[in-house]
Amino acid sequence: MHQPVLLQSVIAGLDLRPGLTVVDGTINGGGHSVEIAKRITGGHLIGLDQDATAIANGRARLTAVPCRVTLRVVNFRQLDQVLSSLGVTQIDRLFLDLGFSSNQIQSAGRGFSFQTDEPLLMTYEVAPPSERLTAGEIVNHWDEEKLAACFQDYADEPFARPIARAIVKARQSAPLLTTGQLVEIIRQAVPRSYRAPNRRRHFATKVFQALRLAVNDELAALAEGLAKGFASLAAGGRLAVITFHSGEARVVKKFFQTVKVDGRGQIITRHALKPTWPEIKTNPRARSATLRIIQKNDDRKF
Repeated sequence: MHQPVLLQSVIAGLDLRPGLTVVDGTINGGGHSVEIAKRITGGHLIGLDQDATAIANGRARLTAVPCRVTLRVVNFRQLDQVLSSLGVTQIDRLFLDLGFSSNQIQSAGRGFSFQTDEPLLMTYEVAPPSERLTAGEIVNHWDEEKLAACFQDYADEPFARPIARAIVKARQSAPLLTTGQLVEIIRQAVPRSYRAPNRRRHFATKVFQALRLAVNDELAALAEGLAKGFASLAAGGRLAVITFHSGEARVVKKFFQTVKVDGRGQIITRHALKPTWPEIKTNPRARSATLRIIQKNDDRKF
């Protein structure tokens, strides 16, 4: 089962109390949502996720909580549309966990995992439309320059260029259709030391991360979601974000700093909060998580 990361820090940092309207913009496995819902008795929890399976799992876990629950299959960059459709003019808290759920990694068919051989999709939609960008389209049609830039910009992959070159060469013989094919290409393109069995991180991790971010337009969605979410907050409202890699962190830090300089908010977490060693030991995926929280000032001054 998916384990919520930095749960106690999130709950404390959001400063929850009965009657609040809270948006969980990335419901994932529902772990954070359940604990949030328990603390806003009589309030309203609005849960969003682009993954219909995540919403279904969240619905099952939120059946007996002491607040109103509304769930929508939608990306959090469309938060403003969801709130408008519900007649909600302001929210009190917004939480974003930018990691993807263990269930998404382990569920067959979408290509998130390099541990199993699956089609190269990497879309959060269970049944993406035919025109939807996929990992398969990227690796089969983007040129070497664009592939290398993707791996470098989205994942800081040190061997972005040789991996991109190897992909372009391999697809000349036959299209790349599965994650297994891609992993083998990456394995042959990187130095032996980079794929040593005792390395903490699998040699394909960064490429898979970059492809997932590109397919789902995640950094642009994050920037848009932060802006819309913060604008939706009431005075004194809080926005909490868990990031898992440098690309996400840069977007969040830049947004928080801009808000602070503009006088629209104050950063609650002077330094990003990180998981303790006991949490990392029980949940290794938490090791790269960082939590940042900002509070909105009285916007009547602006």
